[in-house]
Amino acid sequence: MKTAKERIEELRQKEEKELQMGGEKGILKQHESGKLTARERINLLFDSGTFTEQDLFVRHRCTGFGMDQMEIAADGVVCGHGLVDGRRVFVYAQDFTSRAGTMSEMQSKKICKIMDLALKTGCPLVGLNDSGGARIQEGVDSLSGYGQIFYRNSLASGVIPQISGILGPTAGGAVYSPAMTDFVFMVKDTSYMFITGPQVIKTVTGEEVGFEELGGAMTHNTKSGVAHFATDDDEDCIKKIRALLGYLPSNNLEDPPRIQPGDDPARESSALDEIIPDDVRQSYDMHDVIRAISDQGTMFEPHELYARNILVGFIRLNGQSIGVVANQPQVMAGCLDVNASDKATRFIRFCDAFNIPLLTVVDVPGYLPGKDQEWSGIIRHGAKLLWCYSEATVPKVTLITRKSYGGSYLAMCSSDLGADVVLAWPTAEIAVMGSEGAARIIFRKEVKAADDPEGKFREKVQEYEDLFYTPYLAAARAYISSVIRPRESRPRLIEAFDMLKNKREIRPARKHGNIPM
Repeated sequence: MKTAKERIEELRQKEEKELQMGGEKGILKQHESGKLTARERINLLFDSGTFTEQDLFVRHRCTGFGMDQMEIAADGVVCGHGLVDGRRVFVYAQDFTSRAGTMSEMQSKKICKIMDLALKTGCPLVGLNDSGGARIQEGVDSLSGYGQIFYRNSLASGVIPQISGILGPTAGGAVYSPAMTDFVFMVKDTSYMFITGPQVIKTVTGEEVGFEELGGAMTHNTKSGVAHFATDDDEDCIKKIRALLGYLPSNNLEDPPRIQPGDDPARESSALDEIIPDDVRQSYDMHDVIRAISDQGTMFEPHELYARNILVGFIRLNGQSIGVVANQPQVMAGCLDVNASDKATRFIRFCDAFNIPLLTVVDVPGYLPGKDQEWSGIIRHGAKLLWCYSEATVPKVTLITRKSYGGSYLAMCSSDLGADVVLAWPTAEIAVMGSEGAARIIFRKEVKAADDPEGKFREKVQEYEDLFYTPYLAAARAYISSVIRPRESRPRLIEAFDMLKNKREIRPARKHGNIPM
């Protein structure tokens, strides 16, 4: 029988063997491909010395196809928990050096166990994906593993933040779990996601496409919207995941962390008084408005490269985490389209699920016209925006800077959809539609009968603009809470959110609504 000392030495040797992962060659190959190992990524994610690993000695049970002779360190995934800026976070990181991090029955059990613990303890979950896909030798056991993970993604949604890092290949069934999480980070040039690869596509459709074009970081950040962030390398990816966690509560029963602002809550910005061009056809950068009002001019922006006619992101106001949705006049004049509606809807619902107050900054001329938009279902997608703002019960403050027309006025969180406070600049224009279109409808008979139709038309356009191209009629009807000087925006917004900090709403009991998907 072994002595206690011998058993302790045996443990040390077993741990050392597992920590070598796929061995020197596998690790070297991983580094040569521009990627870090699973354990190196975990070390970057957590505060130094706080990571505790679980299920280090798990082994696969497959015996077919020579698998009974194959040892796979930690069965291709490292799981555990640690602290990020002093707050508990759970993680699983697939180890590509160990049999390409392929999904097996036992790997899924490890992942599901860590997901269950995160849910039970109310802590965020980070998944670092780098896998060759299903372990084909295990057949349906591997598929079952994916299904069990998907089920838990659904259970955890809206309860704990779920963040996915795509740090290598993620294909086939492996792509669905990240897609079910709240935020997806990808690394340029070394990560990709797709359901069917280039070879299958060529065989079935005859199309020739490369890995990067089909499912690389830039593709999913600019075209599909599947990913929220395109990062430069593994280190940048982990750094940004840490930054995102700083804006989020640990679970849906907590408020977001509040920090010392390092910025004067009474600070005004005189530049905002001059940011709106006198010519309504000219644009400006909405980022400038958001930076002027936020603590230290900082915004953390998901989906920066996707549906750029609308902005979403996190800022802090007097140290409080705030979710921002804002039209971008520099892109498509800030019109709402199918993709912008989806982008904003997903973000609003996330903020509402996790008690993050919402600021909506409005400069929108309407929904984008055209048969392509109509055929793509702009009615249904636009209705999502109306739905999610109406559904959200967190504090909602709206700031109208310039245009706010028609249905898009409503869709950008008007008081009718439950905005608690609506502020407007003197440059706000709140109307059913643009002045020229309105004048052609309202005054068509007068213009037609005039000796100078063009002159009469211009006169009627001006008449319409004098009435509606101001915020004062809406203020007179109490649709706007206050008309403010632009320079006052930061202190007035901070004041509004502070007033709303104890807001509570009770809605009718139901299982769930049926959002127009």
